[in-house]
Amino acid sequence: MSIQRAITAAVAGLASAAVMAAAANAQSQIRDEEIESMVREFAEPIIESAGLRPEDVRTYLIGDPSMNAFVTGGQNIFLHTGIIVASERPIELKGVIAHETGHIKGAHLARQGEGQRAATLPMIVSMAAGIAAVAAGEGAAGAAILGSSQQFAMLEYFQYTQGQESAADQAAVTFLERTGQSGVGLISFFDRFRAQEIFSESRRFPYFRSHPLSSNRVEALRSRVADQPHADAVDPPDQIKLLERAQAKIHGFLDPAQSTFYRYPESDTSTNAVYARSIAFHKVGMLDKSISLIDELIDREPENPYFWELKGQVFYENGRANLAADPYRRAIELRPDSALFHTGLAQALVETDDDATLDEAMANVTLALRAEPNNGLAWYVRSVIHERRGETAMAQLSIAEQSYAVGNLRRAAMFAQRAQTDLEKGTPQWYRAADIVMAAANVMDPEDGRRRR
Repeated sequence: MSIQRAITAAVAGLASAAVMAAAANAQSQIRDEEIESMVREFAEPIIESAGLRPEDVRTYLIGDPSMNAFVTGGQNIFLHTGIIVASERPIELKGVIAHETGHIKGAHLARQGEGQRAATLPMIVSMAAGIAAVAAGEGAAGAAILGSSQQFAMLEYFQYTQGQESAADQAAVTFLERTGQSGVGLISFFDRFRAQEIFSESRRFPYFRSHPLSSNRVEALRSRVADQPHADAVDPPDQIKLLERAQAKIHGFLDPAQSTFYRYPESDTSTNAVYARSIAFHKVGMLDKSISLIDELIDREPENPYFWELKGQVFYENGRANLAADPYRRAIELRPDSALFHTGLAQALVETDDDATLDEAMANVTLALRAEPNNGLAWYVRSVIHERRGETAMAQLSIAEQSYAVGNLRRAAMFAQRAQTDLEKGTPQWYRAADIVMAAANVMDPEDGRRRR
């Protein structure tokens, strides 16, 4: 699904399953197949060059216009959409990713003082809970956690030392060089924001509060990059296109519509401008205008799965689930491995209230969960399918799975116990319900039902 933040849904009946047009200043994780795919393409070679496994390093997108990137909890990289928009070239965004990978490889957070780590731990746990909640479909709770003052306080604790910053810079250059890329993007990124060095703490961008600049550090980086064999390497044209397309999409979804229309006026007939405007028209409720522009995009690039996905999304969000299914099916034909596409199609099929579509919906949600076992929105859709089929125990087990994925252990145990009552004893489903009850009991605080720290 395109830039989305899932919202909490009840067991009975299918509520609106996604809020796509996030407020510009909201703090929450967003999911978007197109942007995530771009980030993976940029990040995976760098991560591998650092001797890490790409499947172990998770990258999260935070819908926030402020310029920031950071790592938490070991091998988790967080990128604000603001830093993607601020990158003038792919190599700048890659430089930031490589720098954060340097912090992971150097275990810099783990080397903080014991007192600081002890003080930071509750905030890390809180943020992790928020990320898990939004990713698994509990967006209302997750956004509240992520938007809390604890997150901002936490960023103040993630103050890397100048030594760690320089080490991460040097590591970034090494990782980029191993992949045949230049570290010059990191230099140009820092050069454009050198004024941050003289700003007061309160006026600095969040990135430069947690990653303090210094002239010596930048000059050391410049000297190192100049000596590298690939210092003059340039970005491939296809990756420049990916970044510009992602930036247009971010502006379309996360900026106020009028800002998008100003940035991409009608006189701009480029594909990126039409893309951004089609999203902005959707946000202001102009369905016909939005669909007309999306159809224009599809005429230009008929094999682009993201344009077909957007068409399905726009129809779905405007209460036209019956018209959303075919665009989603076409998107899946073009990109069959997308868990988000399969979840979107399953949502649309369930929303049609046509029981003849339930088998197709179940097949798609099963594929989504095979790729993303902790996709709470997919678990919710699965629960609705079971409920519509009269399979109440399986619906309850699906809600237990969703709740466990987001860390709501009391709710997970409650629904798993209900499911166990009606499931045939000794079946895989009965054992799975029992496992959830036992696992929840082992890690749940008996006083409040939350995961123990």
